[in-house]
Amino acid sequence: MTDLAIEACGLIRDFGLKRAVDGVDLAVSRGEIYGFLGPNGAGKSTTVRLLCTLLTPTGGSARVAGHDVASQANEVRIRIGLALQEAALDEKQSGREILELQARLYGLEASTRHERVDRAIELADIGDAIDDWVRTYSGGMKRRLDVAASLIHDPEVLFLDEPTTGLDPVSRVRVWEEVRRLNELHGVTVFLTTQYLEEADALAHRVGIIDQGRIIEEGTPADLKRAIGADVIVVELEDELELAAHTVRALSRVDDVTIGSRGLTISTSNGAALVAEIAIALNEIGVPSVSLTVRTPSLDDVFLRATGHRLLNASS
Repeated sequence: MTDLAIEACGLIRDFGLKRAVDGVDLAVSRGEIYGFLGPNGAGKSTTVRLLCTLLTPTGGSARVAGHDVASQANEVRIRIGLALQEAALDEKQSGREILELQARLYGLEASTRHERVDRAIELADIGDAIDDWVRTYSGGMKRRLDVAASLIHDPEVLFLDEPTTGLDPVSRVRVWEEVRRLNELHGVTVFLTTQYLEEADALAHRVGIIDQGRIIEEGTPADLKRAIGADVIVVELEDELELAAHTVRALSRVDDVTIGSRGLTISTSNGAALVAEIAIALNEIGVPSVSLTVRTPSLDDVFLRATGHRLLNASS
């Protein structure tokens, strides 16, 4: 048995003339939480649908749980769990009915089915509401039920596509806690797509950043942030961004300068020592800063350096 739960080589998916996934390579180990990070339209959900056999690759290949997604699709399907961005729940059924139906669809025998449904009810953690119609549930309750249903057959790999989009902060944290528990206690491999930077940082053992259909950065969150530098200085400016960037790049201890829409992001090994030099240098060329702040690097800084733009839900 391979140590890889998910592997892809040159994976491509075209929709007409548009290439949504452009040569994606993946190697996700068994028992790993892999965060797939990128903005809307980057190719995250299309990649998930390819790996889950919901779409056929235009080119390249992929294997999930040891089976080819194109030629062994049925073998893949019985070994994975999938919770898409929009919970696929019949709102005229109760939570219990949905879980029981899911168990039957996977062909579980009666004795096993009852045990798995009881376990899923505990996992969903929605109390007596499990016997109420799903249409009465909050977004967080629907999401937890959907995740519980996707796990009823003990999948080897769980795909979560934007699992906390639209949830309030409390519900989001509860989903995070459940993902951690499933991984730590049951060894479930989790492939998590998200546009929330703090979600990837909090949950993922490794992160892949995708933009315009291509993976442009990959590594542990700590390693990716460490590559930026010890500190990040954010300089807010009203104009003359190119001139300011040219001036700052000439200073010692500056590792990298990225121009954003409202100023500069500077990586350095010593932000405290550099911030005063930057303020003086900008003032000397007649480009005073609106503000200067020093902080530790974030995944948003990694994304900015790799793509030239920030991720829209960075602070959500």
